[in-house]
Amino acid sequence: QVQLVESGGGLVQAGGSLRLSCAAPGNIFSISVMEWYRQAPGKERELVASVTSGGSINYTDSVKGRFTISRDNAKNTMYLQMNSLKSEDTAVYYCRARNVFPVINYWGQGTQVTVSS
Repeated sequence: QVQLVESGGGLVQAGGSLRLSCAAPGNIFSISVMEWYRQAPGKERELVASVTSGGSINYTDSVKGRFTISRDNAKNTMYLQMNSLKSEDTAVYYCRARNVFPVINYWGQGTQVTVSS
């Protein structure tokens, strides 16, 4: 059973910053698109940001200019630097590793981010 291990969530005031981390086994990490999702209470899970193995990056509009996704291939770890946090960023954040061939689709256990206004 492949596990992605997340860390870095917590409680922060609006305007503050947090950095999330997601570690994966090397054979998975090196070939996968790595993604951050979030799910707020009563809402569907949404894709926040993604980074390919080649370094191409995408963000959902609501976090552009505030969040930065990155990956350290030497450490098999992905990061999400979250700045200027807002109350609407409150959610459980999940990381995901995916690939088409070979098929890869693994999720982390989720980490709670709570932004107080």
